[in-house]
Amino acid sequence: MKSKTPTPSGDQLLSMLAALSNPHRLRIVAMLKSGGRNYVSQLARELGISRPLLHLHLQKLEDAGLVVSQMELSQDGKALNYFDVSNFDFELTPALIAEAVKSLSNNPEQ
Repeated sequence: MKSKTPTPSGDQLLSMLAALSNPHRLRIVAMLKSGGRNYVSQLARELGISRPLLHLHLQKLEDAGLVVSQMELSQDGKALNYFDVSNFDFELTPALIAEAVKSLSNNPEQ
């Protein structure tokens, strides 16, 4: 049985939802999920976007905890920054949202 990740805090949930609110970032997550980890230049080519734009989107996804990166050296000595999807799994429900709201850092109800 697959285990779910812990319920995200309110701030984590907002960060994840904001990161996924862009079609490029959705495509990045989908591509990494279906094709496995990949390095920036190859991802940019496959997605048809510039590397600087891809870096901005990857940073937003990484800050939200949705992807992870690892720098590696290729056989010819080039530094390649590989990205992979983080293992996240939670069901977005009204109950999860109600629980997450309790831990928002900017919570006017407190």
